[in-house]
Amino acid sequence: MPPLSPVYLLRKLLGNERWRQHHVRASVWAALGLILVMLVGSWIIVPFEAPAPRATITSFPLALWWSVETATTVGYGDLYPVTTAGRVIAGIVMLVGISVFSIVTASLATWFVGSAAHRARQVARAVEHAGARGRADADQELRALHARFDRLEELIGGEGGAGPGVRR
Repeated sequence: MPPLSPVYLLRKLLGNERWRQHHVRASVWAALGLILVMLVGSWIIVPFEAPAPRATITSFPLALWWSVETATTVGYGDLYPVTTAGRVIAGIVMLVGISVFSIVTASLATWFVGSAAHRARQVARAVEHAGARGRADADQELRALHARFDRLEELIGGEGGAGPGVRR
């Protein structure tokens, strides 16, 4: 499957460990709640709006389109409630829609920040490991140099010369 296909992306999302995290679950439940509110709102508003004079929401398909416009705050102005009950239902659909989009946006931001923080922790661990390894290598090299100098001092001092630190 190509990496940009919707099925591939959905499988990656659902198969990912992050799926188990709360913010992703909250987004999914919020989206499902929004769909439910849009369906119920569309179903409930038609009996209030259809018989009203100058009504624009007169059938369930029109009401469903109106609820999508309202929840996403697009509001083309082609469909709008004219009764008080319809306006209350519209207010509920708007509030739920705005809340859900806020939750989804916050979840995406959390996911991006979490991914960046995870990568930053990995880099910090790699730098720390490299630093520790570098210190260990430097210590080993320093010990080897000390051993060589000690050996050179022994050789110089052992040939009858007065090497550093050798008293006669």
